[in-house]
Amino acid sequence: MADISFHGEAETLIPFAGREDQYHQWIQNIARQENKTINYITFIFCSDDYLLDINIKYLNHDYYTDIITFPYKEGDDIESDIYISVDRVKENAEDYQESFENELLRVMAHGVLHLIGYGDKTPEQSAIMRSKESQYIESFANLFSL
Repeated sequence: MADISFHGEAETLIPFAGREDQYHQWIQNIARQENKTINYITFIFCSDDYLLDINIKYLNHDYYTDIITFPYKEGDDIESDIYISVDRVKENAEDYQESFENELLRVMAHGVLHLIGYGDKTPEQSAIMRSKESQYIESFANLFSL
């Protein structure tokens, strides 16, 4: 079984505490539907400032972002740490007039899809990525009756 874990950094809590099993099952289903295997993924939920520090230190980018994915293995077996700024997800949800949970699902799916091999550098890649994100948000809603 895949090792998928969720952690809050410092004062940031896991946004869906008590429902980790649902998110675990959903992420596992994404990988399975894409014919990939998750060895492990650790999701770390953090603040804007925490993720900005990581972005500067490891990627040399001096700007806020909602997610940073660190893949440790390439191919069909996924191993990764994924950092998500809860502050940025909240702000994006407001900006896009989306619920926080749907925006969080989108960001989480986005990170997993990058690990699977989907890109978003071109308009065509972005369109495919958005379509896949929407598909997997809908699958979560179908699985757990949002």
